[in-house]
Formats: sequence, C-alpha cells, structure tokens
Amino acid sequence: MSANSLPEGAAVWHSLEVDKALDLLDSNADSGLTPQEIQQRLQKYGPNELEETAGRSTWEILLDQFKNIMLLMLIGVALISGLIDLWSWQSGTLKPGEVPFKDTIAILAIVILNGILGYVQESRAEKALAALKKMTSPLVRVIRNTRFVEIAAKELVPGDVMLLEAGMQIAADGRLIEQSNLQIRESALTGEAEAVNKQASLKLPEETSLGDRLNVVFQGTEVVQGRGKVLVTNTGMTTELGKIAAMLQAVESEPTPLQQRMTQLGNVLVTGSLILVAIVVVGGVIKDGGFKNIQELLEVSLSMAVAVVPEGLPAVITVTLALGTQRMVRQNALIRKLPAVETLGSVTTICSDKTGTLTQNKMVVQSVSTNNKTFRVTGEGYAPTGDFQLDGQKISLEESPEIPALSVACTICNDSVLQKEQGEWAILGDPTEGALLTLAGKAGIEKDQWNSMLPRVAEFPFSSERKRMSVITQVEGVATGEAFSRGIDPAIAGFLESEPYLMFTKGSPELTLARSTQIHLGNYTGPLTEEHRQKILAENDLMASKGLRVLGFAYKPLVEIPPSGSDETSEQDLVWLGLVGMLDAPRPEVRAAVQECRDAGIRPIMITGDHQLTARAIATNLGIAQEGDRVLTGQELQRMTDQELEQNVDLVSIYARVSPEHKLRIVQALQRRGRFVAMTGDGVNDAPALKQADIGIAMGITGTDVSKEASDMVLLDDNFATIVSATKEGRVVYTNIRRFIKYILGSNIGEVLTIAAAPLIGLGGVPLTPLQILWMNLVTDGLPALALAVEPPEPDVMQRPPFSPRESIFARGLGSYMIRIGIIFAIITITLMWWAYQHTHAAGYQGDPETWKTMVFTTLCIAQMGHAIAIRSNNRLTIEMNPFSNIFVLAAVVVTTILQLMLVYVPPLRDFFGTHYLNIQELGICIGFSALMFVWIEAEKIFLRIMGKKAV
Repeated sequence: MSANSLPEGAAVWHSLEVDKALDLLDSNADSGLTPQEIQQRLQKYGPNELEETAGRSTWEILLDQFKNIMLLMLIGVALISGLIDLWSWQSGTLKPGEVPFKDTIAILAIVILNGILGYVQESRAEKALAALKKMTSPLVRVIRNTRFVEIAAKELVPGDVMLLEAGMQIAADGRLIEQSNLQIRESALTGEAEAVNKQASLKLPEETSLGDRLNVVFQGTEVVQGRGKVLVTNTGMTTELGKIAAMLQAVESEPTPLQQRMTQLGNVLVTGSLILVAIVVVGGVIKDGGFKNIQELLEVSLSMAVAVVPEGLPAVITVTLALGTQRMVRQNALIRKLPAVETLGSVTTICSDKTGTLTQNKMVVQSVSTNNKTFRVTGEGYAPTGDFQLDGQKISLEESPEIPALSVACTICNDSVLQKEQGEWAILGDPTEGALLTLAGKAGIEKDQWNSMLPRVAEFPFSSERKRMSVITQVEGVATGEAFSRGIDPAIAGFLESEPYLMFTKGSPELTLARSTQIHLGNYTGPLTEEHRQKILAENDLMASKGLRVLGFAYKPLVEIPPSGSDETSEQDLVWLGLVGMLDAPRPEVRAAVQECRDAGIRPIMITGDHQLTARAIATNLGIAQEGDRVLTGQELQRMTDQELEQNVDLVSIYARVSPEHKLRIVQALQRRGRFVAMTGDGVNDAPALKQADIGIAMGITGTDVSKEASDMVLLDDNFATIVSATKEGRVVYTNIRRFIKYILGSNIGEVLTIAAAPLIGLGGVPLTPLQILWMNLVTDGLPALALAVEPPEPDVMQRPPFSPRESIFARGLGSYMIRIGIIFAIITITLMWWAYQHTHAAGYQGDPETWKTMVFTTLCIAQMGHAIAIRSNNRLTIEMNPFSNIFVLAAVVVTTILQLMLVYVPPLRDFFGTHYLNIQELGICIGFSALMFVWIEAEKIFLRIMGKKAV
C-alpha cells in the first residue's frame, strides 16, 4: 500500500471533523464497510502488515552464499580440474580404471553444500523472527456490514470501523469517532510513559505534533482505560509505525567482527594460494624450458590450491553459530543473525533499561507517609492483603484514619483495574496505578464501590509538563453516613456533606506540595507550615534514596465543576494527604549477573526515565554503581555537546530522566571512545539506538516489532541476566571458532608444504590428489572440528576482559601457532614420506610402488586425530581434562579413524579414492609418526607452563 493511494487529506486526519473523515473514506460509523468494499480495499491497499522492504529475497540469500572468496576459488579449481579431465579423456591419456571429473564433481558438491547450509541457517533466523511477530499480532473487533465481528489485524483496511477497549493493542492508525474515558499508552511510538487522554470531538491544527494529536490513535499503542470507536485511516507501511520501520530498514548494517575476520582470512588464504600456484607453474616452466609438463604442473597447483582452502570451514562456522543460537534460545535469547552469536563475546559495555530488565516491572507500595508519620506496608505482589506497621508494630486502621483517606485518593485518582485471573492477582493498566489499587485494597477500599459513590465527572489529565493529574468527582446526593462509616477521616465526610464536588490530585510530590496550603492531620485539617513542607520533602528524598518511586496526593472540595483548561487555577489551595512510595523490585538474579559482568571486564550501565535518586538506589543495590557515583540526568545531557558527553561517558554508569532519543547519543559517544556496545530497548524511539549499537537487544515481551526489526537479538524474557548468559555463550563460540581454525589451518599448511616438498626431494608426482585433500579437509578435519565447536567453556571464560572486536583473526598467537604447527606437521610427514618412498621402491618390495602416497595420506589424517585431542585446551594437558566432558571429540576421533581405514581396506572405496593396501607394519609406522603430533603439542603446553606463560 502506498501513501498516494490514500484519499486526499489523509496526512492530516487530526485536522478533520469526524464526518469529513468518514466521507473521504466512504465509510459509515454505524454499519462499517460491506464485504465487496472490503475485498476491493484489500486488493488496493494490501494487508495491514509491516513489510520487510529492506530484506533479501530467497534468491538473494541463496546467491549471497556463493560470494565467499574461498568458495569462488574452489569453483575456479573445479572448472580447471574439469578441463584437465576433459582433455585427458579426449586424448586417451586417462589411467586405467580412473573415473573422469570425479574431482570436479566432488569440489562442486562441497561448494553447493556450503551454499545450501548457509542459506538454510539464514532463512531459519528470518523465520524465527517472523514467528515472533506473528505471536504479537492482535485480533481486532470491527463493525462490518452492520455486524460486530472479530478479525485478524492484517485484514484491516482504511474505512473499517474499529472498536477499542481496555487492554487492547491498536492495530492501525485511525481517527476517533467517539470515546468514553479513553486513555492510550503511546510510549511505543513517542517514548512518553504516561497514558494520553483521547478526545474525539477535537479538531486540531495541521501542524500539531504527533504526541499532541489527541483525536487520533496509532498502530502499536495500547488502550489503558475506557473504550472508543475508530475510523481506520492508515494501515501497514503508511501508519506512523510503518514509516519508522521503512526508514530503519533502509539503513545498511555494518559487517560483524566475525564477518570481517572471515573476509580477512579468506583474502589471506586465497592470495597465498594464488602466489603458491604462480610459483609452482612459473618455476616448473622455467625448469623444463617450456610447457611440455604443463598438465603435471597444473595438477600440482590444483592440489596445493585445494589444500590451502579449508573447504569445511564455512560449514563448521555456520553449524557452530547455529548451535550457539539454539543454546541461546533455550536461555531466552533469540538471535536474529548468526554472526551476532560471536559478536556478543566482544561486548565491553551493556547499556540496559531499568524497568522490566533489571527489575520485575511489578510496582509494590513499600511505605506511606501521612500526618507526619511513615508507615511500612507489608504484602507481596498485587494481592490486596497485608499490614500497615509503625515503628515495627502493626497498627489498626481505626487508630490511623489518615491511611484509608489516602487510599481513597489512590483509588479515585486511578485508571487501572485490579483483578484475579486463574488464582493470581493481576493488573490491567499501568503498574504504578496497580500498586496504588493494591494499597487501597489493603486498607479496605474497593475501587468499584467508591467509583459508584464518587463518580468521575471531569478531570485534568496527566502531562509530562504538569507531572500530575486531577479527578473531579460528584458527591452531591450521596448517602455519606454509610459511605464513610469505616474509619474515614471526618474532615472528608464533612466536605461531602457541605460541598457537591471533590477533586483528588496525584503527581510529583514537589509540584503537588507546592500547590497545597493545608495538611490533613488525622481528624482535622490545618495550615501547611514551612516545617511540614521540609519534613515532607525530606521524607520524599529518603524514600527516593531507597529506590522507591514516590507520588504525592492531595484533595480539594469544590462548589462547581471547573471549566476545561482551568487546571492552573483549580489545582491551587489543595489539602495535602501524603506520600506513597513504591518499589519496582530488582530481579533476584540480576545482582549476580552484574557481578559476572564486572568479573568479565564488561561495564554495565543503567539508563532510565526514573528519578535520579531512585535510579541511584537501584543501581547501587545491584552493583552497577558505587555509593556516591555521579548520575547524569536527561536535562544535563541535553545541555552537553557531543564532545562534552564523550568526555563524561566513561565516568557515568547511571543515566536518569532520559528520553529514548538520548540513547542514540550515549551509544555514539561510547563508540567514539572505542567501546563495543550492547543496548537494550523496546519502543520505536529506541530503534535508532538499537541500530547504531554493535549489539541491539530488543525486548521480546514489551518490545515493538520495529525495535525487534532494528535489533540483533531479542530477549524473550526481557531479563538482564539473559544478556549476560548470551554474552558468555558468545565468548565460548568465538573461543571455539579460533580453536578449530587453529586445528584446520595448521593441518592445511602441513599439507601444502608436504605437496610442495615431494618434487623438491626428488620423489616425483603429487602425493595427494584433490579428492584425497577434499576428504581430509571435509571429513578428517571437519568432523573433529564440529566436535570442537561444542567444547565446554574454559573455567575462566568470564574472568577475563573481552578481546578487542577489531583484533585480527590471527591475533594472540593464532597465526604463529598455525605456521609453527604446519611446519611440524610437514616435517613429520615429509620424514615419513621420504622413508615410505624408499621402502616402497626398495628391491624385493611386494606391493605397488605408489603405496608411499597412501602412507602419506594416512599419516596426515591420523595425525589430525591426536591434534584434535590435544587442542581441546590451550593450557591444560590432556591427562588433566575429563575425556568425557566433550564426548563428541572422542566419538569424532573414533569415527574418523575408522572411515580413514575403510578408504585403505574396503576395495570399492580404495578404488574410488586411489589408495593402496597397507600391511600391518606400514600402518603401524603411519600411526607411530602420527602420534608425534600429539606429543609435540603436549610438550609445548609443558614448556609454556615452565616458562610461566599462558596460551590464549
């Protein structure tokens, strides 16, 4: 659906009268659309879905798998090998029984297998996200053809009449037709946490900002209170949510550290291979004085090229990342892109939201302060049961009537619902207001009863500027004697008898207190003195310093309903009721996770919209910050230049009162300081920061589809501890990737040197065919490499700083290890090769003189088994490790050895791979030389231990 297909005026629905909007969309508020109109509009506008416009098609994902430089070189090797076989076949120079094109077919099969494997894994990641998006897709109630029906959100079309009620997620943008006490939380779109009061009757100027369009609703937002009827105006990608999604999908992502390292590795290997090929071909031509042996030179060159390229490496890496992804999903972390698994291991800084990630997102009132007394409130969760304690002693409500009076304000000035579902108390609406209802329930105040006795007739809604809300209730004609017979303050009962209306106000303690002139003192009211004010403000700061979110309450009797827009004058001369302090308790597992971060050299940072004292208390409690650490507020951040922020960003671990837009600046400042940043977020406004971060982490429960689309990882449980677990898994994956790269490439270098040495020492011919090399690189190297990919973490994996994401794949000794081990590999094999050649060409030898090549082939393969066993740990000796801690390595070694012996002793396989029968003496010598590889690596560990060094 495109924007130009909408009716004229579609961009300014908020500036139109309801009737005009209905006319433009040719709809009826009472009967909705007919089936014929619905079908026509579905065809015209398409389904109401967020399209992945920047995503790759199936063919693009498949073709991308074959852009790897190593696979491209293998394709070239296969083609040249095919041409050589074709020439030999046509010229009749094929050896008896030799199968033409088998090397070509084998190489191309490996190329295709690698491509398909990569395609399947990338497709799975996309399908996993699609499934998650489908789970959050809401059902919608609409009026169609005069009937009330429930449909899937994707079936909505412009002109539909949508019905809203509390708890619903809005599925499309629309113009309000009518509403009743409708409040919508638009934080997913605007970042504002407080619900917005909607009014259908308004006609707003065209230039009205998104957050102030009170007569329209938006896709992805949530109905907190009330009900409404909406004319659907925009669906799919033309909604406000869709526009942001389109912008995000147009942004190209940077390659991950693993992708950069693999590109570097591929370039080095291919360049080195081409140089070796050139040297062999040019040297051979010069030596022979012409091109008469060009076929033999090409065969040697092809064998060397195949030996250099680790054909099994792309598949092993893909499978390793896929296994890591599966392990992370079991820990509630959904990885969207496979390379992000390893990227997590490089994270140096985790920027986390507080609510729901570090905390439980369940507000519970901990204390109330009224009449100069502070009461502790007991009880758990949202259950309306518990006690009020003063100085550790339980008190009765009859002795403290100020508590029920305050609870009345908590109930009336409230838009949420407390209800019991399947035996559990739950909140429909805002968690903060839910905590207030729970408090009222503990004081014996029931919402339904009091709403009927004090019906709401008007209100001044909450706004971020006013930081408070007021509700005006009607009390005229109410039988007050019965209503207030349960210990409620007689002062309030007196007002009920003398005045027809009563206003309750809640909000910022400082601002509400500033508008109060009297104070509620148990059974009477009195003047609010400066001493009272100082005590209240001190108590407010004390509560906030304990991590509590604090609200102030007041009331005022009214003679008449105040006119709309008169809040500045009406909300004066209030009677102060008291303070309510509630806690969003930290998740019990987070403190240990934060400590694990610190042990691992990862710096956790809290970013929240809460009060700085609350943020400091929670952060200090969890170990994110130390007592006295600086808190940077959104206002301070706003005044800072980018350079000033960059200078301070390493010194601040708590950001309070910040908006989602500030997250982007914080991420950019950290990255300019060289930090590798993981950032959490759930709203659409968080998406730019998620996209900018090295690892964007979206919330799976509270997160929007757009934030998930911008992320690299989705937390299915919205839990900080899951991030730490995923980071650990990322480190394990990267360590194992380096381990099997060392394992694979060390042997490949040994193979190349062995092949190159054969003609140099006068043996003639190529000891290994391309098919045999493929067998080694895929089976002999591949199976143990896959087993090494699931090697358990080293004990100190989270007791060291993260490795630099910008380090080379050859850093920290990996390059020197591969060269050193490759040379040792070659020395062992070349020594065996020289002896085997002399042995098989000695007078009286009964076997085929070409048997020496099979001895070389077998020695290389079995030596790798000892290498696989020894390389499981960089520092611990094999005898110091539990052989069953990775049973897959033992299984791979046994299976691979058996398969290798089958190539020597099973006639059909022997004929296909061009091997020869080995007698017991020859096999024993091969095994003896192979064991030297294991001995050498273990000796290196002992030497490093003696020298006091540690391999990494």
